Amino acid sequence: MDGDASPVAPQQPTRHSGPRLVLVAALLAGFTLLGAGAFVALELRDNSRGAAGTLLSTVIGGPFRLVDQNGKTVTNTDLEGKWLLVYFGYTHCPDACPTALSNIALALADLGAEKREVRPVFITVDPERDTVRAMKEYVSAFDAPIVALTGSDAAIAQAAREYRVYYAKHPEPGGDYSMDHTSIIYVMDPKGRFTASFTGEDPPEQIATRLKKLLS
Repeated sequence: MDGDASPVAPQQPTRHSGPRLVLVAALLAGFTLLGAGAFVALELRDNSRGAAGTLLSTVIGGPFRLVDQNGKTVTNTDLEGKWLLVYFGYTHCPDACPTALSNIALALADLGAEKREVRPVFITVDPERDTVRAMKEYVSAFDAPIVALTGSDAAIAQAAREYRVYYAKHPEPGGDYSMDHTSIIYVMDPKGRFTASFTGEDPPEQIATRLKKLLS
């Protein structure tokens, strides 16, 4: 996670620190007008419909046009028809991103045949380094059919705005950099509507249990 101001939001999340702190940062960045309390209440209400039918279902997510790990242009509508697990991160991420993607892969394995209804989507917040080739190599390390998306700076910023995701470049000693970013897994229904969320550190069994309720 890192420090150049992002076009998405002025608030900065705690750098890869705790899932709950990162969630609070995302709330501050994107849900201020809706009220963080209402969002938390929805998250704690463990019903089978999640945020379906609420204002949140239409506030998070929206149009984007990116490129997948095979060089194919992919839009948000191309991904409709399946449940999506959308996570924003980057391939040089030291901890939060591999943890989140590993947890997603393990959760899908727990779903059995139902995993065919779910599509994991990994969107980079570091298009400078995350080329099509880099994204393909990275997601191949996870045992899941992850759609890895990259694009221009403007295209990534657009997607991040739609999902209320914060990200920013953070300079490191020696001239390198890391990326500060929201670490949330967004669950979108087959029509592209926000339904639920997990933190990147939620255990696979918790993710799988929640998904089974949503899919039923």
